[in-house]
Amino acid sequence: MARWAVFAGLTALVLFVLLALARASQSTIDDTSSAVDDASAVDDTISTVGDGSPTTEPVPSRRDEDVPPDSPLDHDDRDPIEQPSAGPDRTRRSPSFSTGALLANVALSQGLFAVVLVGGAWYARIPPTALGVRTAPLSTGLPALGIGIVVGIGLYLVNELGTLGANAVGIETPDALRESLAPDSRAGWIVLLGVVLPTIAIFEELLFRAALIGALSAGFGLSPWLLAVLSSVAFALGHGAQGTIGMVATGGLGFVLAGAFVLTGSLLVVVVAHYLVNALEFAVHESLGVEWS
Repeated sequence: MARWAVFAGLTALVLFVLLALARASQSTIDDTSSAVDDASAVDDTISTVGDGSPTTEPVPSRRDEDVPPDSPLDHDDRDPIEQPSAGPDRTRRSPSFSTGALLANVALSQGLFAVVLVGGAWYARIPPTALGVRTAPLSTGLPALGIGIVVGIGLYLVNELGTLGANAVGIETPDALRESLAPDSRAGWIVLLGVVLPTIAIFEELLFRAALIGALSAGFGLSPWLLAVLSSVAFALGHGAQGTIGMVATGGLGFVLAGAFVLTGSLLVVVVAHYLVNALEFAVHESLGVEWS
């Protein structure tokens, strides 16, 4: 007999930890962005002051007054490397994690969460059908794969149109998180597209669609559409690092994926669609460098 309450409790715990980590990530990214903005402001100030004329005569130092011009002490023989920098120390303001470390952190953390959920489903004896895994072709066969591809490409195009519309009315869409995860080598791209993004898609769909909609609906008789709305809100909150606009867009994306899960009853459909949205964003904007705006 399935232990629905046990699995529901485990799902709630994973969701709570995920939202807490998302909140911490949002604070870190906000702090980094503020530091970069401050550094830019200092650069602008230094540039402006350097271009203007001094308003007062320079005050000679005691060393300049006391040392004769032809004295050996009149020359600064310090190594140029030891000279103080006129600009801000950007090394101190740079993020503490490299792109590789960020990719590894994302893959390991979300992979661990996925293992916890799968292990919990096994322990609680949750039937695979409640999680959207059936033997029917529409659930795990080529038809499900095809539907996922169509939904994924469609969501990507809608997302791009939404970004264009937002930019047209002066709303800036944040892309700092995507840029921080973009690799700078072929091996990095292989890891991103072949390991990290599939792991993200599998875990997030397992949590937000299979567990929060499929399992809770089957185990407690709740409306799947009500659960779709609630899970989409949680999905948006879990992407707080993307900013307010990003959360709104992600919430809408989550509801479409939730609707696809309810209508098809297939976990594979939403995993494929989710993966394609992320992969196309990285490939088009970060690999090809295309900016529609």
